[in-house]
Amino acid sequence: MQNDLTKNIDIDLSSLEVNMIKEVSNHKSIISLLPESQKKSAINLIKYLTLRSVDIRILQNNLHEMGLSSLASSEGHIHRQIQAIRERLGKNYKTKELDPCDIKWSNDAVKNKTRLLFGQKETKDQPYIMVTFDSSFLNDYTLIKNLLLNGMNVARINCAHDDESVWENLILLIKKACDKTSKQCKIYMDLAGPKIRTDIINKGRKNGRVKVKEGDIIWLSESNEGFAKKDIVISPNESGIIIKIKKGDRIFIDDGVIKGIAEFIKGDKVGIRLMRISTDKKQIKSQKGINFPDTELDVSPLTDYDKACIPFICENADIVGYSFVRNPSDIVLLDSIIKQSGKKQPYYVFKIETPQAVKNLPDILFEGMKHEVFGIMIARGDLAVEIGFERMGEIQEEILWICEAAHVPVIWATQVLENLNKSGLATRSEITDAG
Repeated sequence: MQNDLTKNIDIDLSSLEVNMIKEVSNHKSIISLLPESQKKSAINLIKYLTLRSVDIRILQNNLHEMGLSSLASSEGHIHRQIQAIRERLGKNYKTKELDPCDIKWSNDAVKNKTRLLFGQKETKDQPYIMVTFDSSFLNDYTLIKNLLLNGMNVARINCAHDDESVWENLILLIKKACDKTSKQCKIYMDLAGPKIRTDIINKGRKNGRVKVKEGDIIWLSESNEGFAKKDIVISPNESGIIIKIKKGDRIFIDDGVIKGIAEFIKGDKVGIRLMRISTDKKQIKSQKGINFPDTELDVSPLTDYDKACIPFICENADIVGYSFVRNPSDIVLLDSIIKQSGKKQPYYVFKIETPQAVKNLPDILFEGMKHEVFGIMIARGDLAVEIGFERMGEIQEEILWICEAAHVPVIWATQVLENLNKSGLATRSEITDAG
């Protein structure tokens, strides 16, 4: 019986090996475009994606029964793990060449890339910590110094807020605190990206808010022409969005507090039926975010404002955060604009915050690998709204596994331990979440 089980396991593992080698061969053109330092990681990612393309649950159960690795926690060295299992199964297994991406090489690759991206960390058992800055920090140098002393490794400045004079003064204070404390801190600056936000252009326009209730119809339009005074009309503040919406598409307002469904399509106007309002204050306010999880938007992730910020970011930041990345061409666009600026290129962090970015994550990683070092941010705020809160736990794990297979550092964000920060006491969910 045990011989049959061993034979079945070996057949399955052999099939996986063959398919992995075949897929690497099929992707030679992609691998050839990468620097030498990224090629092993790209090959491992291809092999891991090959594994993920088949159902291995029966194989995993059989491996458990034999007391062998079920291939879990082997993302960073997946082929070598298969080879190691086959070696344990019998002396007859021979391979011409062991995969060089073993557990030690994989761990070292992640550590080295993480250190290059985020700097040297003093305490091995503490994760890197990023803190978001704003103009209120200008009057609190002591706070900045204490943040450094208590483990801050990266200072984040969101270019959607304030201006270059504020950013420059914040950076000067951070560098002053680094000098005084002999601590290192990387400067991370987020490109703002397109501002898809509510603009009330008809009823409620003067007050910047309008009362609504579940079952109401509100309209998305770029103008208020053709509407009655009583109609609620919202502009998403970005052209080209409304014409992409299809009947049945979901629309979320204010971080998912309000959920609507596109019910009427009338040319450049879309009627939205409000299905859920998860707040006692049943109103829509101006400048609240709008999410379109079912709509294939054709909005550039780089606005004219972002392009104007790039020279300052390149001169002052170690890392640039790239919002609303959806596909590899978005990375090519940023590359070209930075090259045109003639400035030094900071390291990239691509923010995964849309269903398209999740779907295209492998291709985004392969494009990112054309650079020696880059990172991924799981932007859980927008991503949870876009993919659905019930899928957030599953999807963030998927992103972490795929990035581990590519040996890419990941920033797990945002608003981690927010209640602890505001009140001094963490909620139970925050504790388990961060844990």
